[in-house]
Amino acid sequence: MVHYVTVATCALNQWALDFQGNYERIRESIVQAKEGGARLRIGPELEIPGYGCQDHFLESDTTLHSWEVLARLLQDRSLDGVLIDTGMPVLHRNCRYNCRVVILDGKIVLIRPKMHLANDGNYRELRWFSGWARPASVEDFVLPRFIADITGQREVPFGDALINTEDSCIGIELCEELFTPQSPHIAMSLDGAEIILNSSGSHHELRKLRRRIELIREATLKCGGIYLYANQKGCDGDRVYYDGSAMVLANGEILAMGQQFSIGDVEVTLATVDLGGVRAFRAGMSSRSMQASRSEMSYPRVMAAISLSAQQAHFDFSVHPTRPMTASLHSPAEEISLGPACWLWDYLRRSSLGGFFLPLSGGIDSCATAVIVHSMCRLVVEACQRGDSQVLADVRRMCGEDSEYVPERAQDLAARIFCTSYMGTANSTSETRARARNLAAAIGSHHIDVDMDTVVSAIVGLFAFVTGQTPRYAVHGGTSAENLALQNIQARLRMLLSYLFAALVPWAMRGSSGKSLLVLGSANVDEALRGYFTKYDCSSADLNPIGSISKADLRGFIEYARDHMQLEVLGGFLDAVPSAELVPFSPGYVQSDEDEMGMTYNELGVYGRLRKIKKCGPYSMFAQLLHVWSQAQLTPRQIADKVKRFFFYYAVNRHKMTTLTPAYHAEAYSPDDNRFDLRQFLYNARWTWQFRQIDDAVARLEKKDNIVIEE
Repeated sequence: MVHYVTVATCALNQWALDFQGNYERIRESIVQAKEGGARLRIGPELEIPGYGCQDHFLESDTTLHSWEVLARLLQDRSLDGVLIDTGMPVLHRNCRYNCRVVILDGKIVLIRPKMHLANDGNYRELRWFSGWARPASVEDFVLPRFIADITGQREVPFGDALINTEDSCIGIELCEELFTPQSPHIAMSLDGAEIILNSSGSHHELRKLRRRIELIREATLKCGGIYLYANQKGCDGDRVYYDGSAMVLANGEILAMGQQFSIGDVEVTLATVDLGGVRAFRAGMSSRSMQASRSEMSYPRVMAAISLSAQQAHFDFSVHPTRPMTASLHSPAEEISLGPACWLWDYLRRSSLGGFFLPLSGGIDSCATAVIVHSMCRLVVEACQRGDSQVLADVRRMCGEDSEYVPERAQDLAARIFCTSYMGTANSTSETRARARNLAAAIGSHHIDVDMDTVVSAIVGLFAFVTGQTPRYAVHGGTSAENLALQNIQARLRMLLSYLFAALVPWAMRGSSGKSLLVLGSANVDEALRGYFTKYDCSSADLNPIGSISKADLRGFIEYARDHMQLEVLGGFLDAVPSAELVPFSPGYVQSDEDEMGMTYNELGVYGRLRKIKKCGPYSMFAQLLHVWSQAQLTPRQIADKVKRFFFYYAVNRHKMTTLTPAYHAEAYSPDDNRFDLRQFLYNARWTWQFRQIDDAVARLEKKDNIVIEE
């Protein structure tokens, strides 16, 4: 028999501790769901306070204000008729839990605490919450008195239970629980749950969405049923970007899916699904029926007095089920063009500053940062043209424009909020200067061309006056210490000038109304891993949209932008040899990044993935690469030398991670030590024991193969 139910899952751009804004977005999503005919609505994990509160979760204020927001939702009679699943922290018997709170018509149906907490990578849930350790079990939860006065309830069920409606059964699992080997949806489905709700706080990472979709698809393909996935989206105040993609699946098929990247605040994804199809699918699997009949897990059930399907004497032929769709996944280049752009926009509008300042070197890294800002401007203009009132209000406030201003081109918006600067010295080439100037013209930024030799000379002159010694570059006979110090002075002065211009260029252009700019950095993840940048140089900034993106992926992004954003000027960046241009030109020496590093960017990507993702130390990495790189005609000794060179520079430069600019998280091998890659920053760079084991292994291999080493 056909039983159509319309359900809604939401992606909301919540902001940690913005209780007023979070409440308004939650309410708006419920209103949109109800207008769309949905009788069941779910939102993101911890959507009331925002997922990224971190240590603020330890404060009683965060829990109190979450209850206050819930009280407003409970009192709002316009929200009646919808079963609402929302999220907040709850203190039960002096333990703090990450909870879903299910409400209906001004009453609390169930408080469901999270059982399996996310505690790896960027996640630290065990720092703030306890996991509910009693599956298929509930207790009585005594409500705060002001909530009890609203609901007329003194106690409500707290724990792991199923929700019976008048026509179906609902189970709940939270985010990480989907990724565990024994996910709750399995036992819930066998015990009769036909609809599974999953509210998540999952952040973007390149190439990650496919795994998320496959896990949900497999869950409904094996167990049957309807699966609603909700997720936060946007930057809620940290390095990660939550990438939405709210979706509804049934019996292994995707029915509806929201956007992965968007600058809108509220996105509601609706689907109409047939409960009868779920029952037929399950009943047709005899092995599933046998397991269900033998299942020892029996969940307590709580009643929600609502019918999710229409109550009619006769079948309504005007209701149409949602047809299955194929998920359209972005390529990594598209992800780079959209994710960091949305992250930058959220940060900019919520910081209340006037725009961005970027030192534009003429190289591919700062070029990529500039193109991401251009992509952001394109997204903002598209939203304004669609009439998005929130985006229009943010643009007008930021630009100081009147209430009628609507940007028509990305370049027009960039001219108001984006300033770039080429900071050249005698070591800079006309080619990089021209590339920076041409790119700025193509994307519309306000561009400043600066020669900073007088500032460099003043600093070097001061040192010479104090010490009586004038440092020289290596090509002029100087030592390596002199050579490095002279390069670092140029790099660090660029940081100082960047902050000076970011603070005062708006004032110079617009007078007292000019708001200062956020400074953007451009060091990529491979340079951070190797430590190939100057501490406190122009890689030090307020934000870095490419700090967790590899050089290879950045090149792919620039190729994509050249072809899809009509930026032919980018071809010159792709053809150029990466160079810092910090030493004088010499016929016998041209400064090159890969030559100076002693390793290629592609090799750094390999080292990074083995170190972080595969959990390899020096010896394990050597053993892994021995089988991979031997096919490239490298000897064991050559592979050993490469591994030892990497770990030496990684160790001596790890201290630089402590000052790394906050960067958009995009890569699973990021060395960001703020929260993602927790390691010491003082190493024994000789790796005495580890390197000796590698040397011993090389000696055994050479003896076995009778290799003669030429000195």
